[in-house]
Amino acid sequence: MENLQSIKQRYGIIGNNPGLNRALEKALRVSETDISVLVTGESGVGKENIPKIIHQNSTRKHFKYIAVNCGAIPDGTIDSELFGHEKGAFTGATSTRSGYFEVADGGTIFLDEVGELPLPTQVRLLRVLENGEFIKVGSSKVQKTNVRIVAATNLIMQEAIAKEKFREDLFYRLSTVEIFLPPLRDRKEDIPLLFRKFAADFAQKYKMPTLRLDENSQSLIQNYRWSGNIRQLRNIAEQLSVLEKERMLSSEIVKNYLPELNNQLPALINKEKRNSEFSSEREILYKVLFDMKSDLNDLKTLTLDLLQSDSSSEIKEKNQGLIQKIYDKQETKINKPKAHSITLDKKSSESESKSNDYKYDYAETVLEEEPLSLLDKEIEMIKQALKRSKGKRKKAAEELGISERTLYRKIKQYDLNELED
Repeated sequence: MENLQSIKQRYGIIGNNPGLNRALEKALRVSETDISVLVTGESGVGKENIPKIIHQNSTRKHFKYIAVNCGAIPDGTIDSELFGHEKGAFTGATSTRSGYFEVADGGTIFLDEVGELPLPTQVRLLRVLENGEFIKVGSSKVQKTNVRIVAATNLIMQEAIAKEKFREDLFYRLSTVEIFLPPLRDRKEDIPLLFRKFAADFAQKYKMPTLRLDENSQSLIQNYRWSGNIRQLRNIAEQLSVLEKERMLSSEIVKNYLPELNNQLPALINKEKRNSEFSSEREILYKVLFDMKSDLNDLKTLTLDLLQSDSSSEIKEKNQGLIQKIYDKQETKINKPKAHSITLDKKSSESESKSNDYKYDYAETVLEEEPLSLLDKEIEMIKQALKRSKGKRKKAAEELGISERTLYRKIKQYDLNELED
């Protein structure tokens, strides 16, 4: 079995972080066994190296090693890819096909992004782990396979289990041994070493002098969050190598290549998501309220139209209480541009006797625009926000708690373009 230093040299692993060394040591120790391994860590930390180390230091190294990206295979074909299928099993299955578990018999299968597997496939995988059996798609014949399974994920598996997106029994079978690779921000002492390695590689590739970091820029990259980890650091090193003429990099130059330098907290992403969801729910609520208000206005208008008709006497007499309840002996204002005035007094003694208990002067009932409806309030809020932001839509949208796209639509809808720059 190889030692730690030779492993690093063989697989191009840079760094001496204790967490990294611990992960490599665990990989070497479990390689001599056949137990299942789950590699965890954020995207871009180099999880794909661990299954290679395990396979090459195991007794299976002379058999096949197959890496499968579970997240890149469509749900409809993942079972066929892993377990194979019989001819005619589905449309397009013109011949029998062997799956990865059959092809890699005796070797190792690396299931990257295993948390993306659909639930039916998880059931099939659990059977392989428990007794080494699988059935091809479209077949009833049980087949045996002898493979070592190493899986990897960047998901928090306990959360996936709680949301019923991943089977708990499968998780415990996969994670007999769990190997965690620390994120780059927890390996600060390794960041300058990795940058120098990438800078040297790109200098050779593009035939140019190697980049160097001054003291301030070195401190800057060591304290940057690196949400994309090693993959992001390599990408930044390549950009700098190609785009910068200066070979000695100052912190001011490097800052230009580090996105969201002052806005790196993951909580901000969740906050934006919550604001987006809240904005959507608020728009739905506004729509429901406006629709209800419109229906009520239509009902009032219809009632008054009926009262104005020639056959309204009997209706009025039977619904005096309802009329008083709706209009409440005061000016009733609804969303109608045209004002109406009606008189419902009847001179006949018969009408006076029947309506004596409900003496009510309807001549004072006026229908006109409501002074401050929900719609008016919304328009006023948008106007004020645009004024405070001096017409800057992005700033106004942030103040209102809605997306810039939604604000643009409302500005156009309410004809507020004159308030912008």
